[in-house]
Formats: sequence, structure tokens, C-alpha cells
Amino acid sequence: MELPSDVVAAAAFEADAESKVVPYHELPEGWLGLDIGPETRERFAGTIAEARTIFWNGPMGVFEWPRFAEGTKAVAEAVAASDAFSVVGGADSIHALNELGLLDQVSWASTGGGAALELLEGKELPGVAVIPSA
Repeated sequence: MELPSDVVAAAAFEADAESKVVPYHELPEGWLGLDIGPETRERFAGTIAEARTIFWNGPMGVFEWPRFAEGTKAVAEAVAASDAFSVVGGADSIHALNELGLLDQVSWASTGGGAALELLEGKELPGVAVIPSA
């Protein structure tokens, strides 16, 4: 499992808030981590490039605000460039791929992010449970 080592921190949850890149464990009191930092982007992209199967669910930050979208963009580009079998789940991740013009470069995409995670957990999905057996 890979975790962020640095984040783009913001003084408030606002698109134009004061921001700076800090190590994850040095996030200033009261500040918010609104994106992954450049070191983490590079490391995540390297891990994705080596993967044979990718399951991505959820953006890396507040990608709707350009100042906090670089992490999501880096991961989306790495997933799209990979030769791995890639599954992308969640409406926000699909929205990001669409915005970047990369949706057709992943193996499988679904807006059902939460449902996909539940399926992987082995939970019975109500919509699937009601389908009669053939």
C-alpha cells in the first residue's frame, strides 16, 4: 500500500486559499491537505507504471479546483499510459478522466465507486441479488 509522503496544504477549504507543499506528517495545525504533493505524484506514477492490474477509486484531491488538481491528473495520466488492466470506479474519477480526455484509455470505467468497493469486499449488492438465476 502506498500512502502520501507530501501534500498540497491549504489554509482553508477555498479555491484561492493560501497553500504550500509540506511533508504529510508536518501538515500545519488547522490546515487541510487538498491534494497529494509532487513527491507523492511521482512515486504513485512509478508504482502504477509497474502494475499489472490497477483499481483506482477516487481522486487524489479537490480536482475541481485547478490548484489542487495535479495529483488526480498525474494518477489519471499514469493509469491511462499503463499497459495494465485498469478499472476505474467512482463518478469523480470518471469525471476527471473525461475532463482530461483519457476515459477511452482505461480498460473498464464505472460510476459505481462505492458499489465496486462493496463488491470487492464480498458484500451482496441489492441490485445484483434480485436478478433471477438463468
